[in-house]
Amino acid sequence: MKPDFRKTIFLILMGASILVVAIFLVFSASSGYWGFPLDDAWIHQVYARNLVQRGEWSFNPGQPSGGSTSPLWSVLLAGAYLLKISPIIWSGFLGLLSLFGIALFAELILRRWVPAYSGLLPWVGLFFIFEWHLIWASVSGMETVVYICLILAVFFFLGQGKEKSWLAGLLIGLSVWVRPDGITLLGPALLLVVCRKQRWHSTARDLATILAIFLCLFAPYLLFNYQLAGSPWPSTFSAKQAEYSASTTLPIFTRLGSLILPFLAGGGVILLPGIIAAAICIWKEKKVEQAGVFLWFTGYLVLYAVRLPVNYQHGRYMMPAMAGFFLIGLWGVITLVNQWGKNRRANLSRMFWLSALAAVTLTFFVMGLAAFRTDVGIIETEMVQTARWLRDNTPAGSRLAVHDIGAIGYFSNRDVVDLAGLVNPEVIPIMRDEDQLAAYLNRKDVDYLVTFPAWYPKMTSHARQVYQTGGKISPLSGGENMTVYAWKK
Repeated sequence: MKPDFRKTIFLILMGASILVVAIFLVFSASSGYWGFPLDDAWIHQVYARNLVQRGEWSFNPGQPSGGSTSPLWSVLLAGAYLLKISPIIWSGFLGLLSLFGIALFAELILRRWVPAYSGLLPWVGLFFIFEWHLIWASVSGMETVVYICLILAVFFFLGQGKEKSWLAGLLIGLSVWVRPDGITLLGPALLLVVCRKQRWHSTARDLATILAIFLCLFAPYLLFNYQLAGSPWPSTFSAKQAEYSASTTLPIFTRLGSLILPFLAGGGVILLPGIIAAAICIWKEKKVEQAGVFLWFTGYLVLYAVRLPVNYQHGRYMMPAMAGFFLIGLWGVITLVNQWGKNRRANLSRMFWLSALAAVTLTFFVMGLAAFRTDVGIIETEMVQTARWLRDNTPAGSRLAVHDIGAIGYFSNRDVVDLAGLVNPEVIPIMRDEDQLAAYLNRKDVDYLVTFPAWYPKMTSHARQVYQTGGKISPLSGGENMTVYAWKK
């Protein structure tokens, strides 16, 4: 690629990333909601703030815990407290950079896969930037887009040849510090190395390089978790699986279907023919690099179908796999349309497909704006509002039993007992047994129970309500109002 091309593409993608992130944040703020669309984002903020202000890895001050699934993301968020700027603006800035990185790596990968794709307009990168799931993730306050950026970086550098093997190992090791599922990237990495046309000792050397560098980062990660929670994996890993264990009783194809649905809520539905075309091309032409991406995102989907088959919050756990789906789908469609030739009919067909992709993507972009505003509104009018009430209306030494803990922990300045088991992993074996939970709350000397009533119907029916938010958005969205109960020991 010519230097002028690189600069222009860089500027286009950066400008588009700034634009979409700004639109989402300003649109929500103009509606009166300035915050995050997920309560979990506030969990990361608590760890980041305590790291800077107290020099410790904790949710409750003075109590080290493994409640952050993404240690590296929490460390990056600490920049807001070092620089003393809004954590929402800082996390949005990090999300913007990650979204730009996603678009840039996707663009570079597709240009390598399809030499004929060499124009000045980086429409592949622009598709990733305007894909509403990825924008939502970039302003969610969560680690998702950093993880996706690392995934695409791994695939980009793996395709650069054996000279970049060490960098792939480094990025895979870093990805585990962002999401434990980053370990799945070892699969395609090892596949691509084994399938390289080189002598066996070169293959062995490249494999050893990737694994050695990966282990240099992975071993400290396991030790870090073990010291905090007594397990090599973060406590959130088992807590989420326990919370949604009932979902694993459904038939496997039902679970797979529910996980695939978010892929199709946007431009992904236009890419379905590309997925089929890509699968055929990979099989016939033995496209190893593309096979690595294809096998990774399908394997990722199956892994979640087996262990954590949930598609709530716009399928946020599937968004990393969506990136692989989009990449392969776009490559498949480009490969397919290039086979049509260059006559007038073929050109019209290409224009029709590109127009359909743009129209669907932009339509869902607008729908994503509304979804983001609603999501932020729910968190602000339920969790954040409750947290501020607790801060202003309960004694300073009060202990709260809470589900969900993020905003409550950030704003209330009260000691929190986590009913979801992220910070208190001892809850995990009993989280579905309200009698045992009630006894646990008594042992912990809890003063208030803070939750949505339907989540713990037995415990809330025997407790005295002292506050309810009265928010409008959650009930209109099919939910409830967060409620505070005085816990009678």
